[in-house]
Amino acid sequence: MTAPAGTVPRRGGGVEDAAHVPAGAFDVTICRDPGAFAALGDEWRALHRRCPQATGFQTHAWLHSWWLSYRTSRDRLRVVLVRRDGILVGAAPLMRSYRPWPVVVPLGGGITDYADVLVDARAPDGVVEALARGVRRAGRGAVVTWGEVRPGAAVLGLYDAWRGPKRRGVGSVCLELPGLAMDGLIGRVGSSRGQRIRADLRKLDAAGVTERDAAPHEVPDAVATMLRLHHMQWRGRGVTPEHVRARFAEHLVRAATAMVGDGDAVVTEFRLDGSVVAVNFTVLSPALAGGYLYGADPALRDAKVDVTTLLMRHGVRHAAGAGRPVLSLLRGAEPHKFHWRPEHVVNERLLLAGRPLAPVLYARYALAAARTRLARTAAARLPALRSWRGRLRELRARRAT
Repeated sequence: MTAPAGTVPRRGGGVEDAAHVPAGAFDVTICRDPGAFAALGDEWRALHRRCPQATGFQTHAWLHSWWLSYRTSRDRLRVVLVRRDGILVGAAPLMRSYRPWPVVVPLGGGITDYADVLVDARAPDGVVEALARGVRRAGRGAVVTWGEVRPGAAVLGLYDAWRGPKRRGVGSVCLELPGLAMDGLIGRVGSSRGQRIRADLRKLDAAGVTERDAAPHEVPDAVATMLRLHHMQWRGRGVTPEHVRARFAEHLVRAATAMVGDGDAVVTEFRLDGSVVAVNFTVLSPALAGGYLYGADPALRDAKVDVTTLLMRHGVRHAAGAGRPVLSLLRGAEPHKFHWRPEHVVNERLLLAGRPLAPVLYARYALAAARTRLARTAAARLPALRSWRGRLRELRARRAT
């Protein structure tokens, strides 16, 4: 079949609604059509397997599912694709939106812990430069912003290759542990805390908690149970608003089902006396095993089961047990994570633009930097505020008696 004017034939049939960008030995296209993006699944999975630094958040299953659930009327696909000899060797999953000015951002939004591009590790030199040229075209008239860029991410090479205004800022903090066996992790926390963890492990064994990974066809029910338990455990304590929205559940069921089938994630049920008491969703890649979300029955406290130890033992199975170098606790500074003395790994925020938009880029960078300073100031004052509130509660209790 002959492709219509303004389109590019896709390997295996179909058509990409794309703008062609000559790039030497590389064929660079910009996929704008949602149907063409959906049809990229097989090519994208093959490329993802050849990108050792990529995480589960760069899989086609995660990104396409996010687009289906989270796109708005203002959003337009701008997925940059780089091929050589017909093989996909690079990809930048982007979209163009208006907030209220034109901006190009990665697919995945605020629920994605790491954003990146895909660059085939076996491809010849020049893929990153070709990808940068495609991103420049996709971002024409807009500032291109990558948030949550992990150290060592492939997009950092694109940043280095960018010719034009650019800035690097601070993103979120992720907590990471080395991919060690349990004895190695316990050895990092000191003897006192280590003895407590070993006691918790013995209690898990004594209680008879078992774990079982869900098969792909079981994932929808397992995710529904996880979200129900997640809501229960956070009831009255300020659950993340997005976690109770229908679009989040829809996305997570769809993405997790496909990712489990592809080996890019695992959904695990924990049972006690035959009942599911906890469910955990872990993203997997050669780079890391990352605990994304879990739900646990508050009644586990009565059974003297330490949920953090339960999840860490599970994480070790998928990190050290599978040869992955990192066990990531991802974003979030919940107190229970600090018992394991994780490393604080700071994500970055990248801003890129053409020269005419340099003033806009610098203004956005200054605004983001100001927000970061404000957040750090608030975080530094939080312990003092909590202490003050504690003293006030104590004073009120004394007056009441």
